[in-house]
Amino acid sequence: MNPSSIMKDKFNRPLRDLRVSVIDKCNFRCPYCMPAKIYGEGYSFLPNHELLSFEEISRLIRIFAAFGLKKVRITGGEPLIRPNLETLIKSISNSNPSLDISLTTNGYLLKDKALILKEFGLNRLTVSLDTLDDNIFKKMNGKDVSVSKVIEGIEAAEDAGFSPIKINAVVQKNVNFHTILDLAKFFDARGHILRFIEYMDVGTLNSWSAKDVVSAKEILSKIGEELPLEPLPNNYRGEVAARYQYKHSGNEIGIISSITQPFCSDCTRLRLSPEGKLATCLFTQLGTDLKTPMRSGLSDTEIADIIGNVWKNRTDRYSELRSLQKDKPNQTDKPRRVEMYKIGG
Repeated sequence: MNPSSIMKDKFNRPLRDLRVSVIDKCNFRCPYCMPAKIYGEGYSFLPNHELLSFEEISRLIRIFAAFGLKKVRITGGEPLIRPNLETLIKSISNSNPSLDISLTTNGYLLKDKALILKEFGLNRLTVSLDTLDDNIFKKMNGKDVSVSKVIEGIEAAEDAGFSPIKINAVVQKNVNFHTILDLAKFFDARGHILRFIEYMDVGTLNSWSAKDVVSAKEILSKIGEELPLEPLPNNYRGEVAARYQYKHSGNEIGIISSITQPFCSDCTRLRLSPEGKLATCLFTQLGTDLKTPMRSGLSDTEIADIIGNVWKNRTDRYSELRSLQKDKPNQTDKPRRVEMYKIGG
């Protein structure tokens, strides 16, 4: 496989985005990702020696970059739990100065990390915040963490020079849907890009049901009743969020509609798990091991051959296939899949 060639999968989709999960641990227990009843104090996460080292991650990104990679997003678990994460950011930035490097975090540790992340080369930042209602947020994060803790992290990121910051909010019926207008007003006033995400059936352990999904259409209608919106064009092929702007301010808002309006046809993303498994879809069942070949001494060219073969044979379009089902079954009817905390969102 020639790494310098444009690499496309079976549906002619190029590889442009890599999401790297650096750790499977998280300091929250959000029910839609890592429910506390399953991931309690005694749960066994990956031991440190099973995690890819920063050197191994940096090496893989250099190999991926040769295939035309444009963006790298650092995820988890909660990535800021990984000690000295900024050194990985610096390594990626120094080795691949043209790459756009972003990070998704729950914001809990961001206050103390924002400045050094910026100084070490992080380009963009996304913070997950599902509601401004403190009681609801404490239930949703499963750790009794106040909204103010996340806002402090966002403010520190603003001070460090991140602008605009993306704010991700998963919307669930009868949980936080009634609070989304408050979120919209708050982040419009601050000039950040709020992105609402339809509640997705990622993994198999969060008791997902289609009846809990609030559709993109419903979200847009609720926001638009008070804050009129108009559509914006996509920035690039494979952008996951449909973009809109507020007519009164021109600020941007987005909707990620994996359930009701799948975007598989333009998916340009691969995901790398903390233990070095390569996942071709967020809803994957299996991954391709890259850690063992690396640690057994394979060359960059040989690793590139493995990656190239995975991508060129990729046929994933799970969300599109799901949408073709007349009656969408609950998650319990589906085969076991990798959990979101292992490969990020």
